[in-house]
Amino acid sequence: MNKAKELTPTQFRKMQLTELDMLIEFDRVCRENNINYVLFGGSLLGAVRHKGYIPWDDDADIGMLREDYNAFKKVAHQMDQSICYFQDHDTDSEYRWGYGKLRRTNTVYVRVGQEHLKCKTGIFVDVFPMDDVPKSVIGQIIQDRRVYCLRKILWSEVAKKQTTGVKKAWFTLLSKIPVDGVFNKFNKIAQKSKNSSPNRVRCMSFPATGTLYKKNPISERYSMPKSWFLDRSEYEFEGINLYSSKDYDTVLNYIYGDYMKLPPEDKRGQHSPFSKIKFQDEDQIL
Repeated sequence: MNKAKELTPTQFRKMQLTELDMLIEFDRVCRENNINYVLFGGSLLGAVRHKGYIPWDDDADIGMLREDYNAFKKVAHQMDQSICYFQDHDTDSEYRWGYGKLRRTNTVYVRVGQEHLKCKTGIFVDVFPMDDVPKSVIGQIIQDRRVYCLRKILWSEVAKKQTTGVKKAWFTLLSKIPVDGVFNKFNKIAQKSKNSSPNRVRCMSFPATGTLYKKNPISERYSMPKSWFLDRSEYEFEGINLYSSKDYDTVLNYIYGDYMKLPPEDKRGQHSPFSKIKFQDEDQIL
C-alpha cells in the first residue's frame, strides 16, 4: 500500500474551493431543472456552524431523493464539462460504489489503497441517493443486513489489498463476484422509491446515517424522514447560497448529537488519506 500524504494548508484550502466550484455548477443545473438536493452531513454542519466548510473538512456531501437523483443523471451533461462531470457505475463501468460523484475535470485524486482500481479519479463531491425503506423497523433491520453484504462485495476489491489472513482470503473470494449483479439488486430497491410515498429513506450503499449517533432510538436509526430532502431552505456557504434541509436542527442532532460543540483538536484531521493528487491548474501529479 502506498504511503498516505497530507495536504499543506494552501492545498487544503485549494481543495475546498475546487469542490465549491463543483457545488456551484451542480446547484445551477438543479435550479434550472427544478431538481431538489440538500447539502448533507458535514456540509450542512459547516453551513450552519461556519457558514461554509468546517475548517478542517476536506470534502463535501450532497443528498437527493432517488427520483431527483435520477432526474439529475438525465441532465448531468448540462454541467460545464470543463468544470466537472458526473460519475457512477452507469457512466464508468469500473466504478464500484453505489452512490455517485461529481469529479473535477482534469484532476487526479487517488485514495490510499485504491491505486489499483481502474475507474476514473479526480477531486470529488459525493452525491448520495436516498431510497425508500420498509415501513416496519424489523424490515429496515433485515434490509440493512442485506445491503451491508452488497456493500462488502463492492468494497472487496479494495479490502483484499488492505487485509491479511482469513479476511484477505474472504475478500479475495468476494471480489470474484460480478458487480453488475450487485448493482442490479440496488436498482431493484431504487425502482420502488417515490418522492410521494410515505416511506422513510436512507442511502443503501452507505452505512445508515442514524447509526452514527448511538443515542438515536432503534425506530429511527435505519431511516430518515423524506421531508428532510423535500422541505428546504437556502443557507450561506462560502459566500453563496446553497440548499439544505429546512429543519437543520433535527437533522444535525440526528447525525451528531450536540453539533455546536467542537471536536477535540486531535479529531480535526483530513478525512480521505490520498497517495496521488493533481489540481486542475497543475501539470505534475504530487
